[in-house]
Amino acid sequence: MNLQALEPKIESIIAQENLSVDERLLLICETLEDNVTYYNWVGFYFKNGDKNELKLGPYVGEPTDHTVIPFGKGICGQVAVSNENFVVPDVAAQDNYIACSITVKAEIVIPIFVNNENIGQIDIDSNTPDPFTDADEKFLEFVCKKVASILS
Repeated sequence: MNLQALEPKIESIIAQENLSVDERLLLICETLEDNVTYYNWVGFYFKNGDKNELKLGPYVGEPTDHTVIPFGKGICGQVAVSNENFVVPDVAAQDNYIACSITVKAEIVIPIFVNNENIGQIDIDSNTPDPFTDADEKFLEFVCKKVASILS
């Protein structure tokens, strides 16, 4: 699937004001997981109030025990601190990695900014080694900008 071809689908989901934010976020997760063969777990994490931790939001894929992640811990926790994209081609090579499933081989996490503040992120796990390209990163930045528009 051409990632750019998914952009109108994402815009269409974002525009569905009759749905709650969580319903739209879940639809985005389902759309990504259904249309990109190497997106095996897709979810959102958001800053948990004033706490220095992330809380799991809508997601699709295997259930996870990681519903709360302290800032700095794992890939998601590191992105909460760095405010930068984090692409992990091989999770086994990462020291500060929280394993969700033994089948996960790679991960990409892109922060979501509202008013220049990192308020959350999209997290994608892949069972395929090193699948993520610059195109994935750019596409997911697009998704995060669109998501930010309904969170502000």
